[in-house]
Amino acid sequence: MEKRVYNFSPGPAMLPLPVLEEAQRDLLALPGVGMSILEISHRSKEFTQIIEQAEANLRRLLAIPDNYRVLFLQGGAQMQFAMVPMNFLRGSDKAADYILTGTWGKKASGEAKTQGKVRVAWDGQETNYDRVPEQAQLDLDPKAAYVHFTSNETIQGVQFPTEPDTGNVPLVCDASSDFLCRPVPIERYGILYACAQKNAGPAGVTVVIIRDDLLAKTPHDLPSMLNYKLLAEAKSLFNTPPVFAIYMVKLVTDWLLAEIGGLAKMLELNQQKVQLLYDAIDRCEGFYDIHAAPDSRSLMNVAFRLANADLDAPFLEQAAQRGLANLKGHRSVGGCRASIYNAMPIEGVQTLADFMLEFCDQRK
Repeated sequence: MEKRVYNFSPGPAMLPLPVLEEAQRDLLALPGVGMSILEISHRSKEFTQIIEQAEANLRRLLAIPDNYRVLFLQGGAQMQFAMVPMNFLRGSDKAADYILTGTWGKKASGEAKTQGKVRVAWDGQETNYDRVPEQAQLDLDPKAAYVHFTSNETIQGVQFPTEPDTGNVPLVCDASSDFLCRPVPIERYGILYACAQKNAGPAGVTVVIIRDDLLAKTPHDLPSMLNYKLLAEAKSLFNTPPVFAIYMVKLVTDWLLAEIGGLAKMLELNQQKVQLLYDAIDRCEGFYDIHAAPDSRSLMNVAFRLANADLDAPFLEQAAQRGLANLKGHRSVGGCRASIYNAMPIEGVQTLADFMLEFCDQRK
């Protein structure tokens, strides 16, 4: 069998090895079904059991209250950038507040501007999006249609330690790159959405958790596939859903519950993993530089630069030789980036930390 590398890609990202092994075993024929998950009908009782179990797992992991729906949709987070304002901003005399902490927040606000009025409640552009705002820095409108923020910016490597307080205004969150990495108080959100390909499964499905009272506000003149209320009434089966991707979400959430022990335990593991990298960088004082300010550092994405940019190429080349893959940073930030999502084992992060220390010692 081909040897697996440690994949630090920002997404699609690593999946837990036990999940891949189970999917591999069942790919030709699901137990008791006699056909592949790639072949079964989305209307079959077998798939009904899969999607219902995936939802039940998410409800258990996140303690989702009964007055929230869980939807499995398509189009990725970028479809949600448009769907949220289409459902809750289009035709309104209100504006929506957007907190801009990086690339994805900016993209979300850009899509919202096609549907209605947008206010920027905070913009981190002045410091190249190296931090998230404190509550006192937010210029929030108490009459806003909603407040949108990105809980973790994959490219810049900054993460909100807690949710912004928006009072009675619905809070909308793009949680794509830190979904299921830690416990979340869902009751503080109006909508929380996340594409799966970081922490929850493969590309192709987006999880949307939405409060019931918001569903009642959706316009009647939207295309059916963009109307949250219709999609919720159809229980994510308005059209053929991404069957395999939902099956994989079910397996990943099974793993989180049975093998990890829930999100509180997952948070502890993620904190241990990321600290290995931050400690290695701190030990090489002046050799590596983390993009994010200390109080905004992400658990999931560590964006860093080598002080000498000429060393980027040999660093990445030697890392690849060690089986440390996809460490190149995004062009807008430069340098390197280690994405250490839930499925990255601590051994992979330790291997990277050891390599960084060794590379530093050799080049200083």
